[in-house]
Amino acid sequence: MKSPPSPSSRPDGRPDARRNRAGRPDRRGGRVAPDPTRDIAFDIVEGVIVHRRMLDTSLEHSAAARTAEPRDRAAAHRLAATVLRHMGTANEVLAPFLKREPPEPVRVVLLIGVAQLLFLDTPAHAAVATSVALARRRGLVPFAGLVNAVLRRVAGGGTEALEGLDQPRLDVPAWLWQSWGRLARPIASALGHEPPLDLTIKPGCDAPPGGEVMPNGSVRFAAGSVKVAELPGFAEGTFWVQDMAATLPARLLNVTKGERVADLCAAPGGKTAQLACAGAEVFAIEREGRRLERLRANLARLGLESVKVIHADAAAWKPEAPLDAILLDAPCSATGTIRRHPDAMWIKRPRDITTMTEGQDRLLAAARDMLRPGGRLVYAVCSLQPEEGEQRARAAMAMGLVPDPFTPEELAFLPQARTPEGWLRTHPGMLADRGGMDGFFAARFRRG
Repeated sequence: MKSPPSPSSRPDGRPDARRNRAGRPDRRGGRVAPDPTRDIAFDIVEGVIVHRRMLDTSLEHSAAARTAEPRDRAAAHRLAATVLRHMGTANEVLAPFLKREPPEPVRVVLLIGVAQLLFLDTPAHAAVATSVALARRRGLVPFAGLVNAVLRRVAGGGTEALEGLDQPRLDVPAWLWQSWGRLARPIASALGHEPPLDLTIKPGCDAPPGGEVMPNGSVRFAAGSVKVAELPGFAEGTFWVQDMAATLPARLLNVTKGERVADLCAAPGGKTAQLACAGAEVFAIEREGRRLERLRANLARLGLESVKVIHADAAAWKPEAPLDAILLDAPCSATGTIRRHPDAMWIKRPRDITTMTEGQDRLLAAARDMLRPGGRLVYAVCSLQPEEGEQRARAAMAMGLVPDPFTPEELAFLPQARTPEGWLRTHPGMLADRGGMDGFFAARFRRG
């Protein structure tokens, strides 16, 4: 499909009045008021679906975000995430009102409008008016009438437009739906909801009041109900943010005081903190510079200065002496965290999985060689893809690692997550009535 001509200038080289960034005149001589929330949301959604940039990367590329207030950035993030969470359904709602495919920037504006109308309870007049204004600011004045007409028709139908639509199926790309097999529907049904906030409490510390204690001991708050940095104990380092499923791999490594343990690919540091709080001598390995900074900052807030943070590629790093245990939370497609990062659905492709599995095998082989005989390894990924989970566990066995299944007693608090092989498999549809959880796979091995 073709995009409209660049609106930056007229054929005679003079500025075109259609170029309507915040506060600039439109071709009729009026002015369009600035709206940082929707401008940032436009940049994010366009970055994801047109340029295949991750949501956070698109946010960094947004010129509007650089000068916006924190509350506007937060509102824009929520609006953009809502668009991405319900994009299949929104496109289905728009289809009857579009005689031909609009340029991608126009579709982005329409998607933002539909998200406000149907999923965020924005008053109809505000959703339509702000979307028309957004089109004008983005140099799409010739399409402002189309945006106005289409969104007015959507608003006129209200939420009845959603009746009869299979939203979970529409909102997940076909290749992902197929790859999840019988779990596709419970997973997809959970992806339409903003996830709760889970905290891991530092041993010996009190949890912030008002949360629900989950079966694994995490403390859960409803989505949007609290601001993490304002909770009692944040500045003192009494807790850290960590989805309940993400706590399980480190827990199942069963480290004891004094053991020499490596957390490979350690940032942002939640699992590192678990291992350190268990009394282990922890080596936290991280390759990426920005993630390393975040890891150091998180450990400093928690007062865990004993952790040895090492800037290195985990596939190449060698410990001075063989280790007792290793946690390998490997880089992956992250499809298990789509509730939090809905952009992943629209950026990842099947071929990306192959690239990821090759890296995972290299890390598994490196981790094996770091262990002492009899040493333990937990391999984990925040992925729902069998290629990165179950198939990699079988690849680990082919490398000579000996299976060490999780026992029913170890997972007695979440028995549905234990597979027949003794592996761990969680997904967003588990404990759906209590807010669900991220998707994780984990398997434990010993070096023979």
